[in-house]
Amino acid sequence: GTTFHFLEATPEEALEIATAAADGGDVRVGGGATTVRSFLTAGLVDQLHVAIAPILLGRGIRLWDDLRAFEDGYAVTSEVAPSGTTHLTFTR
Repeated sequence: GTTFHFLEATPEEALEIATAAADGGDVRVGGGATTVRSFLTAGLVDQLHVAIAPILLGRGIRLWDDLRAFEDGYAVTSEVAPSGTTHLTFTR
């Protein structure tokens, strides 16, 4: 099964702990825009999957603010599901 760990740590510290716990397996970070942005800003993301649903949920934290040109160095693919959801994958 999947094991979840909730940490209060910097992105670098959290990744170090998760990498050791994974013992060679995949490490995945889940969270909202604030968590994702902190890992992107630190340059710690090898692959990012973003699902964009065609509905407006109101105001929230914007994922792309302060991440100008972060996609440089990533290959970007997209796929639209029958539901209208767009799936973007950024791979370094």
